[in-house]
Amino acid sequence: MFDLTDLEFNESELPISSDLYIPEASECMRCGQCVSGCPTFRLFQIHEETPRSRIRTISKILVENLPVSADELAHLNNCIQCRACEISCPNQMRYGELFDQAQAKLQTPLKPLAKAAFYLIENKKQCAGLLPFVKGYLKSGLQKPLRNSGILEKLNLANAEKLLSEPALKPLFENYPTNGVSREKVALFTGCIAEHFDRETLEAAIKLLNANGFNVQIPKTQSCCGAIHRHNGKSATHLIENNFAVLNALDVDAIIHVATGCGAMLKEYENEDFKRRLFDINDFLLANWSVDLQLLSSNLKVAVHEPCSQRNVLKNQQSVYALLQKIPNLTIETLADNQICCGSGGSYMLTHPENSAQLRDLKQQIINDANIDLVVSSNFGCVIHLNSDETKVVHPLVFLAEHQKKNSPKNFTL
Repeated sequence: MFDLTDLEFNESELPISSDLYIPEASECMRCGQCVSGCPTFRLFQIHEETPRSRIRTISKILVENLPVSADELAHLNNCIQCRACEISCPNQMRYGELFDQAQAKLQTPLKPLAKAAFYLIENKKQCAGLLPFVKGYLKSGLQKPLRNSGILEKLNLANAEKLLSEPALKPLFENYPTNGVSREKVALFTGCIAEHFDRETLEAAIKLLNANGFNVQIPKTQSCCGAIHRHNGKSATHLIENNFAVLNALDVDAIIHVATGCGAMLKEYENEDFKRRLFDINDFLLANWSVDLQLLSSNLKVAVHEPCSQRNVLKNQQSVYALLQKIPNLTIETLADNQICCGSGGSYMLTHPENSAQLRDLKQQIINDANIDLVVSSNFGCVIHLNSDETKVVHPLVFLAEHQKKNSPKNFTL
């Protein structure tokens, strides 16, 4: 559909030599293989919205120490950080690392609302203290009149308000022992807000781990993974060091993450003892599924949405398909165009709502055309971004847990 062999290639634009060596920063061959999978190129179809154009900007920032224009910066910041370009690059350029380094060097000041959001991410107790007000607001009937008033737009809160769901107010317990024969102890990574806004998935994870013989610990002092900080040029060192201190001190055999967005960040922690025990929940359950755990049959047709963090960083999307096959008679399909980001991108859906909404609409049209009953996705951000009255999206763990034989499956239909 597109001519990907040459988009305004100019050899004079190749990065100049520098004493500063950035891994693979100057290795872009301008081959164009990254272009077709780039979601912003899909939207705008211009050279400036391609990974290789952004690499040119990143090179100016990191290697050449040249100023970048407002337009160059805008196109750079339009990047969703899906990292599809990494898996298509013949030189295996570490684009995500380069992007984060460029953002750290730019040190773009945060706006007041962003500052408040970062504060709440870092301070879980203060965040939890606001949740009763969120729940009260959602039950008050004020949503519609407040949206219609235009006040939320003026306060730049409209996009965040649309994503609100009723939070769980009570914290999870610190220990969930199995009722059956105990095999090992594992720790569950919950991050910053999942304990309150993705409780259903975490409870499903605990249920399935317990059913497979694992005792589950949830340390209260664990932190946010730091992904949002790093992708926005802010230091995540304090969060990472806290997670090392808390999780490495536990007497557990595995540290398990449930959201692939967090997992992609945790995977890049530079601590070998931590990484040795780190597992994605899909991989872990698949490798340790008890032969005694049988699931109820289902005649539904389920499509798998592959989050960018899973497809392009963790590269373990096949574990989801294999787990779902444990449900007898279930029809499992791959969602078309899985290589194109849904537009969630962590905080991207808040910072770039127009781009994000266009990509979501494209993905929802694919879902509507697929003639399926349900979509599963292993990333919390993708689930809340894609869920709507017309589109039912859940974490695969939720669907699996509902098919344990002691449960009656929910009516999972679009």
